[in-house]
Amino acid sequence: MKISIIGVGLIGGSIALKLREKGIADFIYGIDNSSRHLDEALSLKIIDAKVDLEYGIKNSDLVIIAIPVDSARKLLPGVLDLVSDHQTVMDAGSTKAGIVNGVKDHPKRSRFVAFHPMWGTENSGPKSAIAESFSGKAGVICNKEESATDALELVQKIVEGLDMHLIYMNAEDHDVHTAYISHISHITSYALANTVLEKEREEDTIFQLASSGFSSTVRLAKSHPEMWVPIFKQNKENVLDVLNEHISQLRKFKAALEKENYEYLTELISNANKIRGILDK
Repeated sequence: MKISIIGVGLIGGSIALKLREKGIADFIYGIDNSSRHLDEALSLKIIDAKVDLEYGIKNSDLVIIAIPVDSARKLLPGVLDLVSDHQTVMDAGSTKAGIVNGVKDHPKRSRFVAFHPMWGTENSGPKSAIAESFSGKAGVICNKEESATDALELVQKIVEGLDMHLIYMNAEDHDVHTAYISHISHITSYALANTVLEKEREEDTIFQLASSGFSSTVRLAKSHPEMWVPIFKQNKENVLDVLNEHISQLRKFKAALEKENYEYLTELISNANKIRGILDK
């Protein structure tokens, strides 16, 4: 199978490596605005050739869009304009409703499958790509009833080839859930990093005293704004909803400390501990 990857960074590169390893991809075209990324992807054997958008689409069985969600939303209609009824297009974006709604009336909508691999790191670029990244993670396909049967079956094969377990959702529900389990985590990490940078001016002290707990909490703050601002923009209403609840929870901790109500503080922490039972399942 010939595959074109639009965006040969962390996600696109990792998908390419895994599909090559599994023998699913016979030839991989790389398409990217960054010539440096394309050259790196070539040298790392992530792709076999770097091509322009039109050539890659015309000569591929499958087109995978792995670029920031605002760019993917703008690009997708043009990609669908170029594909035939025997080609399939999938994306890998972290928000789905905007992308799905943007092509709902496109005459070739059925050739598109909306997909979100539930994995990512704070790193970026082809050098960060890892073949085993997706193993054991959830792969979400949204609005499957809007995709042609053969297109859906091909993407299911891709997801299984990535060693992910499949979940089916509608796009709106997906965006609500990811706001709670992913997007708010990044905002919290950014905010905590900014708090520490504002209050602790001595960088050496941060480095010397940072514990594993602090490092893991602010790890996501290393994630690039080029990726995350579009996600927050596309999922604004859901992110604002969860952010309001998060602020409310922070106020409860603040009030408990201000009033020296340590019984209530214990209650808040004990309630939070319930998350362990969910995550450890």
